[in-house]
Amino acid sequence: MQSSNSNTYYSELIRRMRLQRSSCKAESINDVEGVGKLYLGMDFGTSGARYAIIDKDGVIHSEGKRDYPLYMNGNTVDWVRSWKTTLFSLLQDIPITMRSLIASISIDGTSATTLIIDSKTGEALTRPLLYNESCPDALPIVKSIAPLNHTVRSGSSTLCKLVSWWTSSDSSKESAVLMHQSDWLLWLLHGKFGVSDYNNALKVGYDPELDSYPPWLKSQLYSHVLPTIQPPGTIISSLKEDIRTKFGFPEDCVVCTGTTDSIAAFLAARATQPGKAVTSLGSTLAIKLLSTTRIDDARFGVYSHRLDDKWLVGGASNTGGAVLRQLFSDEQLENLSVQINPMEPSPLDYYPLPAEGERFPIADPKMAPRLSPRPECDVAYLHGILESIARIEAQGYALLKDLGATEVEEVFTAGGGSKNDKWTEIRERVLGLPVRRALQTEAAYGAALLALKATE
Repeated sequence: MQSSNSNTYYSELIRRMRLQRSSCKAESINDVEGVGKLYLGMDFGTSGARYAIIDKDGVIHSEGKRDYPLYMNGNTVDWVRSWKTTLFSLLQDIPITMRSLIASISIDGTSATTLIIDSKTGEALTRPLLYNESCPDALPIVKSIAPLNHTVRSGSSTLCKLVSWWTSSDSSKESAVLMHQSDWLLWLLHGKFGVSDYNNALKVGYDPELDSYPPWLKSQLYSHVLPTIQPPGTIISSLKEDIRTKFGFPEDCVVCTGTTDSIAAFLAARATQPGKAVTSLGSTLAIKLLSTTRIDDARFGVYSHRLDDKWLVGGASNTGGAVLRQLFSDEQLENLSVQINPMEPSPLDYYPLPAEGERFPIADPKMAPRLSPRPECDVAYLHGILESIARIEAQGYALLKDLGATEVEEVFTAGGGSKNDKWTEIRERVLGLPVRRALQTEAAYGAALLALKATE
């Protein structure tokens, strides 16, 4: 694996940002005089998209968001039309005064959301297969060729989606090209087929350590459909002339490779050194740890994304905010949380799950939720649940260490749970580590950092 000085770049950027925050106030959305070049990042998530524009010091100058319009094609959502409309709506939303200053653009998208495009016409050969869709018909084929515990050995992997299309489609396959969601959106801006990044390509079988597709994948009949791979934040081409002139972008504006939404969110948190981690407390609990060692273990759903010359090791539990929402309203959560003494350990031992089944740090599809006994006091009950989720988080980081990852030293928090200060204090005590809220958590900000990186 090739090393790079990008980690030094990110560390220097953080230093500049801290100086910037301490010396001046945030600029107004229209105050762009003297800022120099700007960098645009866009995040296409599950229900909508966002953009962020930053300067060379990482200061945000403009942000915006759009929900996806609901276009139907028969009984199914026309995602191709919806995403394309949203992309150009976001470009239109960018303040006119900033457009001429934008030097580069990057986009992140949902992992394993897959499109098969005809490179002769630019038309989709099948409907997009979304990140959470499974193709069980292809799984036996993929398992017969991929190594044991490989991340593609999952029905929702990009490779399973490609194999499912390949074995069932009657359309012409000679000119077909696989594109991840962000690849396709970026293609709309630069016009070059078949370019992706090594984060998106992980779930199609690309080996980021070897910087190539493995022999077992290159030998397949459909290997010509696979895209060429570049590191995230690599210049692909100039912005297409018609788009540049329509929106008023500069002649030297470039489009660069993107990444997945979860990687972009990690970049936004600016955890740049091994041992730094980000816990996302949303509907589920997801942890990502920057490690010098690559860890992949399909038994626990653990896999590693390459991040320059390091590895981003991750796992996701089914516990999290979804369980809390089943038991408490937002108002109850707020009112009860303030009454908790976070320094006092809870004697209650739960395993909060929204339904049967757990994947990490315990892989048990039949594991039942454990939320009893319930004390009469709701404050004590919530305390027990929050502390139990914190124990699961600690167990997750311990498992990553046992599997060979760098030991966690500091945890940044993203997601709705990061706003609960009492929970943060409970987690600090349970983890025995410093825990703080990430200053930036929007994936669009991480995508903008990639756009900046491409021009450095």
